[in-house]
Amino acid sequence: MLRTPSGGAGHGTAATDRLMSIGTVLNVLRDEFPEVTISKIRFLESEGLIEPQRTPSGYRKFSAHDVERLGHVLRMQRDHYLPLKVIREHLEAMERGEAAPLPAVGRPRDGEAASEPAEGPTAVRIGRAELLAAAGVDEAELAEWESYGLVTPLEDGVYDAEAVTVAALVTELGRFGIEPRHLRMMKAAADREAGLVEQVVAPLKRHRNPQTRAHAQARAKELAGLTVKLHAALVQTALGVRLP
Repeated sequence: MLRTPSGGAGHGTAATDRLMSIGTVLNVLRDEFPEVTISKIRFLESEGLIEPQRTPSGYRKFSAHDVERLGHVLRMQRDHYLPLKVIREHLEAMERGEAAPLPAVGRPRDGEAASEPAEGPTAVRIGRAELLAAAGVDEAELAEWESYGLVTPLEDGVYDAEAVTVAALVTELGRFGIEPRHLRMMKAAADREAGLVEQVVAPLKRHRNPQTRAHAQARAKELAGLTVKLHAALVQTALGVRLP
């Protein structure tokens, strides 16, 4: 549950006094979503998922409702791997008072009807058309991303859910003039980091004990989180900046 800061004011406090800056919102969200950034919040705003108020000087001001909505969006991305277009439609249906069960994005298992959710955890997959819609790009742009290895279709032509996140970040970086060809070195660095993690967990995956093999995935996730944090810290140090 997200916790919004309380100012301790009485009912007579003006509504604007209870609004939060984007930095405060970031601190509120990071309890549950440690990887969220100000850029991510701004991106979700640009995609129409939230509409914070603006001061006369142009600063964003978020209400408690905005923060709850942000948490809902981030939760649907994290837990259900839904494209932003699907999340937006889901939220709009809820606001109209319609019953809005979360849609399934992944492919059904063999023998299951498409409308029936699979039991247990499954790898979520999205089709090419869904990825294009979620990223808001055309075929030519997606083909360019694929040529640089930024997104890669699986054997049957679909994509894993993380491709949506990569597509969103590539699009956002493009707004600053950073083109896909500039991101090849980031992809190469990511591949090297992934290779290091794989090297560490490989003995666990080959272990005879099923519990030890199952632990390999949790260890890989933990190591991935640490490498991401180290990478971010090294970039910030090199640039002499500190993200909030």
